[in-house]
Amino acid sequence: MTGLAGMLLCWALCGKAFAAFSGYPLAKEGAWCWFADPRALHYENENGTINASYVGYIDVHGNIKAVQVNFLTGERDEVLVRSAFQPDDHNNPTFLVLPDERVLIIYSRHTDEAAFYYRVSRKPGDITFLGEEKRIATGHNTTYPSPFILSDDPDHFYLCWRGVGWHPTIARFTLPDALDEVKTVWGPYQMVQSTGARPYAKYYSNGKDKIYMVYTTGHPDNEFPNWVYFNVVNLRAHRGAGGLLEVCPVLEDVEGNRLSVISEGKFKVEKTADYFQRHPATVVDAPADQRDWVWQLCTNAEGQPIAAMVRIDESKRRHEYFYARWTGAKWSLSSLETVEGPFHTSPTEYCYGGGMAIDPAHPETLYLSRPTLGASGKSVHELWKYELDEDGEVVRKEQVTRDSEKNNVRPYVLPASDGSGLRLAWMNGDYHYWMVNRSYPEGYPTAIHTDWEGLRAAALPKAKTEKDYASRRMGKTDRVTIRRPKGKKFTLWLRLSLSPDAYYGTLLQGENWMYGVSHAQARPYLKSGGSIYASENVLYTSDGWARNSTGTNGDSWYVPWKTLDLVWVYDGNRLTVYRGGLLDQRVEPVSLEGREIQIGGYEGTLEHMAIYAESLGSQEVDSLVGH
Repeated sequence: MTGLAGMLLCWALCGKAFAAFSGYPLAKEGAWCWFADPRALHYENENGTINASYVGYIDVHGNIKAVQVNFLTGERDEVLVRSAFQPDDHNNPTFLVLPDERVLIIYSRHTDEAAFYYRVSRKPGDITFLGEEKRIATGHNTTYPSPFILSDDPDHFYLCWRGVGWHPTIARFTLPDALDEVKTVWGPYQMVQSTGARPYAKYYSNGKDKIYMVYTTGHPDNEFPNWVYFNVVNLRAHRGAGGLLEVCPVLEDVEGNRLSVISEGKFKVEKTADYFQRHPATVVDAPADQRDWVWQLCTNAEGQPIAAMVRIDESKRRHEYFYARWTGAKWSLSSLETVEGPFHTSPTEYCYGGGMAIDPAHPETLYLSRPTLGASGKSVHELWKYELDEDGEVVRKEQVTRDSEKNNVRPYVLPASDGSGLRLAWMNGDYHYWMVNRSYPEGYPTAIHTDWEGLRAAALPKAKTEKDYASRRMGKTDRVTIRRPKGKKFTLWLRLSLSPDAYYGTLLQGENWMYGVSHAQARPYLKSGGSIYASENVLYTSDGWARNSTGTNGDSWYVPWKTLDLVWVYDGNRLTVYRGGLLDQRVEPVSLEGREIQIGGYEGTLEHMAIYAESLGSQEVDSLVGH
């Protein structure tokens, strides 16, 4: 037995402490909020051609990224989904596997643009081949996308988010067509109207015809007390007129009582005794002196809803975590742990706790992040595993991470990952604020860790040609010529920079191809055989936010890369381009002719070049650039 399971077994059998453990790094830079889901998932098909996990996040440079772990090939690829985005952890991407097994990745800016963006994999189950970035205009605020496909309606997908009036919103879309285009079928509709300004919602689905929703009166900073509510979106309800039946989405309580027809108006929720008396099954928790928040929603084996939630006291310093479940007759809350203080040190967002996650495959199991005193005497947020009985009471606790240097927070169990090696993921590191801006220039410099040991760094073959330069100056007419190794396969690694005043040009070229950066958009592209293959990602970062931005006000502060590690991997048919260690483009089939490669045609510097006589794997590329 290996990995986390083996370590826990050792702990149980030996009864004594073992070495410090903060998980296995999956991504060096990345973070997520906990309201846009699924932020990660696992997918296996019945015929055994796909067995992969996808984990998405955003880094402080505004790069929206996703790791794909292909358990069939043993490859781990970190994909650049979108560069130079708003650097805000609310913008982590979410995933949806379509009926044809292509993977849709959807994301949005935090509050300041009425649109979603998405990309669809060109191959089933493989996000290393992503199509063009597309945009869905919504006409309303967009944050926290949660997409669903239901078996009763396999020709559409549903999207829930914080939208119209900053409230829970739903819309129905066509599936992406051959050009990845989608159309809005109905919506967006605001589903509920709260007395609070911004309800926070978590969603879950039965996979067939219902979407479940648990949400608060508003933000716990602004609402005291702050209640928690639960509703069911029944997407296959019927209404009749003149003998005709029409399918219409309706809002129900947990007992199936109809509350509203979603397309005809919002259901109003309140935090009053009169409302509780009229709609008791819609209220999960109605505290008199607490600020509730929600972390997750799922169902048990009987299909009854379960919610992970927290009560925060008036001072916002005391966080008490609860396991809330519908018994069939009432909502029952079990206290799990009380934690003092938030997990970060900035003088704001005191309602941000370390968080908790339920294992949807085993809802009696959950993970909680809480301050823990380590062997050094330092208190750090560590992850703990809790086992509950059928009444929701804690029967066992196990420490998962221990003696960590930095906090382990916001755990998440990958849906459909039961039996997979990669089940649990979380954020590890320092955290200052949810956005990079002038007040918090460091933002959220965390990493993504998991319980999966993964693949070790690969040993590199000896380069056929390698040379370092003392920042050799390059002008538009300067060229450096190198010879490709014999055979079709090769890997070329360049470390270079482009002049900010001339941020374009040809970077390298062969007999019938060239690779450069466009003048108009600073977008890398390959030109080969009369075709142009442009990257979907501009060659900028969002590091300018740290000096110029004051918040989510629609601004953009993009800056050029200072130094670029560019790796080309060619296997004779497929070209993979990495920049900064991130997989940016894959093109196949493509023919790259000629034994000689010329580097140059741009203004800037050339610091290093190396060429290898084989097509390196993603782990070798990671080792190459020190990513």
